Amino acid sequence: AYTGNIGDGKIFVLPVEEAIRVRTGETGEAAL
Repeated sequence: AYTGNIGDGKIFVLPVEEAIRVRTGETGEAAL
């Protein structure tokens, strides 16, 4: 999205090694 701020045009894609749902404590695919 163009906002006019520094950083526009950059998209950060981080590998998700393990997803954790904090509220329920579920991990892995169950947390998604």
